[in-house]
Amino acid sequence: MGRHYSHKQRREFTDANRAAWDEAAPVHEKINQARLLEAFSKPGYSTLEDHCLHRLNEIGFQGKSVAQLCCNNGRELLSLKNLGAGPCVGFDASAAFIEQARELAQVSGHTDVEFVITDIYDIPANKSGPYDVVVTTIGVIGWMPDLDGFFDVLERLTRPGGYVFIEETHPVLMMYEEGEGGDPSYLKYSYFKEDPWVETTGLDYYEGAKYKSSPHYSFQHTLADTMMAAINTGFVL
Repeated sequence: MGRHYSHKQRREFTDANRAAWDEAAPVHEKINQARLLEAFSKPGYSTLEDHCLHRLNEIGFQGKSVAQLCCNNGRELLSLKNLGAGPCVGFDASAAFIEQARELAQVSGHTDVEFVITDIYDIPANKSGPYDVVVTTIGVIGWMPDLDGFFDVLERLTRPGGYVFIEETHPVLMMYEEGEGGDPSYLKYSYFKEDPWVETTGLDYYEGAKYKSSPHYSFQHTLADTMMAAINTGFVL
C-alpha cells in the first residue's frame, strides 16, 4: 500500500478539510439550496445519475437500511429515500452542510432519515449500524488520507452479506492540471504521487468561482491501492 500517516496527522488533515467545507457551505447554499428545497418538497425527486441507479437497483436498496459517508447536503441520500430505501443515515464532518441536509429532510417529509456530524474515521458506535447498503459517491476517496482506515470504517458499517456501493472517477484523472483561459488540461502529476494536494482557492464545484479558503488536502490513491484496501478488509469485489 501507499503512504501511512499517524493518527495525529490524519486528524490534522480531516480537521483542515472540515473547516474548508464549512466555508464552502454558504457558497453552495446560495447556488442551489432554494432549488433543492422546492424539489425535495415533491415526492419522488432524485438527483441520482442513471448509471448509479442502475447499479443500486441491481443491489436492491428498496426497503433496506442505507448509510452514506461524506453525504454533503444529503441530496443523494434523500434521493435514495424517495426511491424506496428504508431507514437512512448520512455522515459528514461539516456541520454547515449537515444543517442544509436536515432542512432538505424536513421538507421531504421523511421521518426515518438522520444526518450525523462526525469525522468519518470517528463515527460513533451507536450510529454504526450495521447497514444493508453503504454508499460513497464521486470524490470521497480522494479526501481520505488513510485508505485502509476508511475501508475499516466501511466494513464496520456494513452488515454481513450487505453491500458497499462506491461511485468514483478513475485516479488517472488526478494526473491532469486544468488549463487556463479555455486551454485544454495537461499532464502534470505522477499517478503514484505521495504528497497531498494543498489548495486554498475554494470548493465551488458548481460554478467554479474562486475564493480564498482555508487550506484543504486531497490525496492520490491508485486503483490498485483502492482495490487492495477493499480486499484486505475482507470485501468481495
